[in-house]
Amino acid sequence: MGKVIRKIGLVAHDAMKKDMIEWVLWNSEHLIGHKFYCTGTTGTLIKEALEEKHPEIRWDITILKSGPLGGDQQIGSRIVEGKIDYLFFFTDPMTLQPHDTDVKALTRLAGVENIIFCCNRSTADHIITSPLFTDATYERIHPDYTNYTKRFDNNNIVSDALQKVMKKTDSASD
Repeated sequence: MGKVIRKIGLVAHDAMKKDMIEWVLWNSEHLIGHKFYCTGTTGTLIKEALEEKHPEIRWDITILKSGPLGGDQQIGSRIVEGKIDYLFFFTDPMTLQPHDTDVKALTRLAGVENIIFCCNRSTADHIITSPLFTDATYERIHPDYTNYTKRFDNNNIVSDALQKVMKKTDSASD
């Protein structure tokens, strides 16, 4: 079995970008061959740093919009589409973010989709050095939301609403 290719999201708040760059460079040997999705500035800096350290390697990095300009939502979309199965999001716990709702949405989606998710360097270190990171047989469990998505099947919501509207329409025409 060949090397497993992980699909990794990399995001960092402004105060954490240096930490993210250092972490990526420190772990670059572990990251070779994987696919990356990054928000704007973070992705640009990571690409520059990796290409400088390893000019012989062609890194597969997709750079999306800046987080506050929709990049966080683009990352979230890729999580839902199954295009990201790891999210390393170095958050700044000391600064209120103007796009805090997007950040919370990403955290929620990571939980809903059961992807591997961390928001600090220590946890990222443990994830990337875990034997499961390179284990080609490891697959995350995809939650079954069938009961949730079918919660309105055989429900009278549409017929009840239609009946109510028809009664009002009939009353109005009298």
